[in-house]
Amino acid sequence: MTPPVPAFRTALTELVGVRHPLVQTGMGWVAGPRLASAVAGAGALGILASATMTVEVLRAAVREVKSRTDAPFGVNLRADAGDARDRVRVIVDEGVRVASFALAPSRELIAELKDAGVVVIPSVGARRHAEKVAAWGADAVLVQGGEGGGHTGEVATTVLLPQVVDAVDIPVIAAGGFHDGRGLVAALAYGAAGVAMGTRFLLTSDSTVPDAVKARYLASTVKDVTVTTRVDGLPHRMLRTELVAALEESGRITSLARAVRHAAAFRKVSGLGWTRLARDGLAMKHGKELTWGQVLLAANTPMMLKAAMVDGRPDLGVMASGQVAGVIEDLPSCAELVERVMTEAAEVRDRLVHPWWP
Repeated sequence: MTPPVPAFRTALTELVGVRHPLVQTGMGWVAGPRLASAVAGAGALGILASATMTVEVLRAAVREVKSRTDAPFGVNLRADAGDARDRVRVIVDEGVRVASFALAPSRELIAELKDAGVVVIPSVGARRHAEKVAAWGADAVLVQGGEGGGHTGEVATTVLLPQVVDAVDIPVIAAGGFHDGRGLVAALAYGAAGVAMGTRFLLTSDSTVPDAVKARYLASTVKDVTVTTRVDGLPHRMLRTELVAALEESGRITSLARAVRHAAAFRKVSGLGWTRLARDGLAMKHGKELTWGQVLLAANTPMMLKAAMVDGRPDLGVMASGQVAGVIEDLPSCAELVERVMTEAAEVRDRLVHPWWP
C-alpha cells in the first residue's frame, strides 16, 4: 500500500482549503485548465492565468477546471485591466475559491471579492506593497524575489521574504527560487505559509508547453537565465537565447515597430479593441510610472510569450523563466512533483527535529 503524501498544515492550507502549501503561479499561455486542474487534483493550489483570455474564454476555462476536479483553485488577473470587473464577475458567478493578482487590486475590488467569499491574494515585490494590500483587506500576499521568472525585482527572496513576514499579519506565500522540499522548509522557517512555483510546474508532463520548448529549459544552466528590459521596458527574467541577444542589440525604432505589430496581433487574440488596449495602457502607465514608449513596448510580451509557449517557436518568442530552470532536470506529472516536494520536506523537517549527529 502506497503511504500517504505528507501534509503540512499552515495558514495557507487553512485559508484556501488545499492539502499542501504549494501554489502554481498564473503564467500567461501556460497556466490553462489542464495544468491548473492537475495541480489542484494533486492537493496544491492551481491558478488559471486569465490575462491572455477573453472573458468568455475565461468562463469556459473555469468550467473546464471544475469538470476535471472538485478541489479548490484560483484565477489570476490584472487589476489594471479595463474589464477587470467582468472577470471578477466570472470568478464570483462560478464559485472560484481564490482571486490572485499580478498587480495590487484596489481597495474596492478587494472588498467586492471578499464580500462574495473569494480569497484575495495579490502578488507584490516590495514590503511597502505588501503593507498596502494588507491594510486594504487582502487575505494573503504572494511575495516574489528577484530569482523569480517573468517581471521581477532586484531583491533576493531570502532578503525580501523575512521583511514582508515581519511587516504584515496575513499569510505570506514565498515565490522566486523554489522547486523542491528543502526550499519549502526554508520558506516555512522564514515565516512563510507556503511557496509558489512557476517554472517548476511549467516543466511537468501536465504542462501544455511544446516539448521542444521544454527541452530548451531543461538544457539551460543557471547562467542561461537573464534579466532584460528590451522586451517590454520592464525587468523581465527569461532564458538567454539568440532572440533575446538580438533584442538587446536592436535600436529603439526597430523595437517600437515590433511592439506595434505585436499590439495588433494581441488585439485579435484577446478580442480587445484599440480603445480598450489604449485604456489598459494608460492604466499601466500611471500605475508603474512608465513612459509611453515603455507602454508600447509592453505589447511585445503577450505575443512573444505565445510564440514560444503555444506555437513552439523559441526562435520567434521569449521564454520567461526563474533561475531554478538551471537546476531542473526532469518532467514529472504534477501529482509526482507534489508528492516529491512534500516527501522531501517531511524528511528535511524530521532531520531538523531529530538530527543525525550524536
